[in-house]
Amino acid sequence: MSITPFDLLNLTIRSLSGNPLRSTLTTLSVFIGVAAVTATLQVGSISRSVIARQIAERDAPQATVFPESQLRLEDIKFLQQRLVGLRAISASSFPTSSRTLFQDQEANPLMLGVSQNFLLTSGKQLVRGRFFTKADFVSYRPVVVIDQFLANKLFKNQKPIGQRIYTERRPYIVVGVVKTSVSSSDAPEGEIMIPMSVYNALMGSRHIGAIWMRPHKLEDLKHLEDKAKNLLEQRFPGQKFDVRNNIEDILEQQKTLELVSRALAAVGVISLLVGGVGIANITIATVSERTSEIGLKLAIGATKRDIMLQFILEATLLSLLGGTVAISMVHGLTLVVANSFDLPYQFESNTGALSLGSALLVGVGAGFLPALRASQLNPVTALRST
Repeated sequence: MSITPFDLLNLTIRSLSGNPLRSTLTTLSVFIGVAAVTATLQVGSISRSVIARQIAERDAPQATVFPESQLRLEDIKFLQQRLVGLRAISASSFPTSSRTLFQDQEANPLMLGVSQNFLLTSGKQLVRGRFFTKADFVSYRPVVVIDQFLANKLFKNQKPIGQRIYTERRPYIVVGVVKTSVSSSDAPEGEIMIPMSVYNALMGSRHIGAIWMRPHKLEDLKHLEDKAKNLLEQRFPGQKFDVRNNIEDILEQQKTLELVSRALAAVGVISLLVGGVGIANITIATVSERTSEIGLKLAIGATKRDIMLQFILEATLLSLLGGTVAISMVHGLTLVVANSFDLPYQFESNTGALSLGSALLVGVGAGFLPALRASQLNPVTALRST
């Protein structure tokens, strides 16, 4: 006669409460392992969030090619046809300081001639107005887009869109304002952009100072740099090209954090394995202590399956308890640390599920063989051991 599920659960709970020291030690083994795994996952999650926040504070991830000699807009088309994973490509002049006036206000922003698609390539955020249109380039319109820092300095409480400013004694109409990014914050007086066609006409040259490339995916950035450099070196033998990206420091941090996460993951796995060994040892000792109890249950009608399920259920309940406490405690400590150091953190259900799943896997896996051994005991032999 098999034991009903309700009776099996009742017997399991009584058995666990009847030996609190054994139950506590088993739960502690699970707790340590799951806490290590959960902490590892939380560190990885926070690290990714920190990297994402730093990237978001800057312009879009991009690579910039600085030639040893002058390039032309035709070279952009050359790269665009051959680069894979390219989302946008554009050109700019070399930035130069330019004296800019509006009424009685004066500033010295960095002036940059830019080509079409520069807004998409750079990832700059348009705050007001618009960016340059195709007609602006074709018609050589004297229009400019400035950053928020320069707008605040020149116009104070006035609206900048439609205002006429003078840069190097030439009049321009402000058509747009972009957000001042971290990458351009080193410029003490802001930034001003004009159409590349206007810039070249003023300089009397068709040359460009740099090529900007934005990949579809962050992972493609390094490949895009290397490929563009190789293509240009083949196109212009003997010339050198300096290729840089705007998130090099962040990528280095990402590599370091990945190494730390891997090291912590190894510690978590080792902790789980140690916890599993502890659970197995305790379960084996439990089977030896309860040999007579097992024999009595078998004698009164319990099946081998009931005996095995009881031990597995004990391991499952203790694993759930230890895992839940570990996840809750690590979550609480992470919240405290995140709030103290202003770190981006949000509990992820996937992290909890993975941690709890590892607790069940280790607990049930470690207790399976001792449970199987208990179910294989001979009732008569077990009763004689009393």
